[in-house]
Amino acid sequence: MEPIYVIGHRNPDTDAIVASIAYASLRNALGDREFTAARIGEVSDQTQLVLDKFHFDAPKRIYNVRTQIRDIPFDHPPIMSSAATLHHAWKEIFSADSPGTTLPVTDEEGRLFGMLSATDIASYDMRFVSRSILSGIPVFNLVSALNGHLLYDDVPMDSLNGELVIALPTENGLPDFTEKDVVICGNQPDLMELVAQKGAGALIVCGASVPPEQAQKLRHIPVILTQLLPYRAARLIIQAIPIAEICHREGVTAFHLTDYLDDVKEAMAKTRFRSYPVLDEEDKVIGTVSRYHLMNPARKRVVLVDHNESLQSVEGLEQAEILEIIDHHRLADIETGAPIYMRNEPVGSTCTILTSMFMERGIVPSKNLAGLLAAGIVSDTVMFKSPTSTQKDRVMAERMAKQAGISLEELGKEIFAVSLSGEGSLKELLFTDFKRFHIAGHSIGIGQFTCMNSQDLPLDRKQMLDLMESERREHEYEIFLLMITDVLREGTELLAVGDMEAVQEAFHVKMVNNAAFLPGVLSRKKQIVPALSLLWG
Repeated sequence: MEPIYVIGHRNPDTDAIVASIAYASLRNALGDREFTAARIGEVSDQTQLVLDKFHFDAPKRIYNVRTQIRDIPFDHPPIMSSAATLHHAWKEIFSADSPGTTLPVTDEEGRLFGMLSATDIASYDMRFVSRSILSGIPVFNLVSALNGHLLYDDVPMDSLNGELVIALPTENGLPDFTEKDVVICGNQPDLMELVAQKGAGALIVCGASVPPEQAQKLRHIPVILTQLLPYRAARLIIQAIPIAEICHREGVTAFHLTDYLDDVKEAMAKTRFRSYPVLDEEDKVIGTVSRYHLMNPARKRVVLVDHNESLQSVEGLEQAEILEIIDHHRLADIETGAPIYMRNEPVGSTCTILTSMFMERGIVPSKNLAGLLAAGIVSDTVMFKSPTSTQKDRVMAERMAKQAGISLEELGKEIFAVSLSGEGSLKELLFTDFKRFHIAGHSIGIGQFTCMNSQDLPLDRKQMLDLMESERREHEYEIFLLMITDVLREGTELLAVGDMEAVQEAFHVKMVNNAAFLPGVLSRKKQIVPALSLLWG
C-alpha cells in the first residue's frame, strides 16, 4: 500500500506540522491507513517543544515527490545466476510469463553481473556453427544438460575447453580429435578404445552402454551416459555453457528504486537497450524497467495542508497527484488535473479547521492529540492576538484544551518562551518560518519569528542583517524581511534589506539601521503581504 503524504509548507511552523499529524490521524481513525504525516523542512525549537510536550514524533521528512522507479510497475522477470546454463536461460527467456525478454544476471550475492538477451544467445549459437569450440563448460553442467550420469564419479571435473566432435565413421575411418576435445559417440566400442588410448576432455555415449573391457580403460576420463540421440546431445552441450561466458557486461546501465524518472528517461535516451536492471538499496537486482513503463507512470499522492502555493510546497509537486487541500490562506497558483476536495476557511489556523473536521466526523481526539491541536491554534494566532484570529479559533482551542486538561494561557507562554533560549544559529532563526512570495513580478522573502518579548531576545541584529543581505543576493530577492513578532508588545520589529524605499512606503515608517517597530502588526499574510501587494498593485 503506497502512502498518501500529508504535507505542510516549506520551513514548516507549528500549525503546519500539527495539521499534517492531525489530518493523517483523522483519516487513519476512519480506516484510511495509507495517510502518512510528512514534512519538507526542519522542525523549529517551538514546534519540537510542542511535540515533546504531547509525546509525538516529528513527521517523516521527505525532500520531493518526484516520480521514482519505485512508483512504477516495472517488470519482475526471472533473475539468473551467472553460473546457470544457457539452456535454462533460453527456456526462461521464451517462457509464457516473459516471452523474448532480457534477463538480469547476478553474482552469488544477488548483485548485478550482466544482462542476457535472446540476441546474445543467437550470436553465440551462430559463432558455434562456424567453429565448434567449447569454452569453460563445467562437466557437471554437461551431466545436467544431457540428463545423464557419469560412468565413474571420481574422475577429474575440470571445465572443458576443446572442440565438440561427433564421432561418425568416415571413409578414412574414425574422426580425428585431441585430448581436450569432447567426443560424442553411440554404440561404437572401437571409438571408445581409441578415446581410452588418446585421451579426451570428455566422452559422451548416446543410447548405449560401455563394454566392461573399455570401462576400466576410461577411468581417467569423464564419461557421460545419456539416452539422447547424438544430434540432440550436441545441441544441449552447446547450451551447457554458463551464461557468465556470454552475457552482456560492458556498459550496462542500471537504475535504483530511488532514481527519478526524469533522470531515467535522460539516461535511456543515450542508450539502445531493450530493458534495464532495477536495483534495491543494497544494489541487489529486483527487476527490469523498459521505456514503455515510463509512458504513463503512477504518481505519488499528496494532501496539502496550511498552504496552496507552489513556491511554498514540496519540490516535484507538478509530478504528484494532489488529492486534497486544507488551508486558511489566500488561494494561489496550484493547479490540479481533476477536481479535488478543498477546504479553505478564513480562520487563524489550519488546526482550527482540522478540529472542526474531527467534530464533524464524530471522532474525539486523544488527550495528547487534543493538546497538540490546541498548541497549533495558539501558535498560529499568536495567543489570539493576530488579526487573522477569529472567534472560531478561540472556541476550537478552548474545546481542545478542555479535552487535554491544559490551560491555553499557560500553553501560550510555554510555546513563545522557547524563543528566548537563544540557541541555534542565526540562519536557523531566520528560516524558522520562512516563505517566498512573487508579488506583481517582484520576488520577496519573508521570515517570521515570534517570541514573548523581543527586547530580551539575545540577537545581534547587525549580524542578522548581514546574513539577510547575503541570502537576498544569492536568491535574487528584491526585498528580504524578517518579522520579529512580540507577543507582549503586540507588534513586530521589522528588519529589512533590499529596496528600502519600497519598504518604507509600503509600511509608512522610517527605517533606522534597516529596522522599525510596527505596532499592531502580527500577521505576515494579512498585514505584511497585503501592504506590499497594494504598493505594487
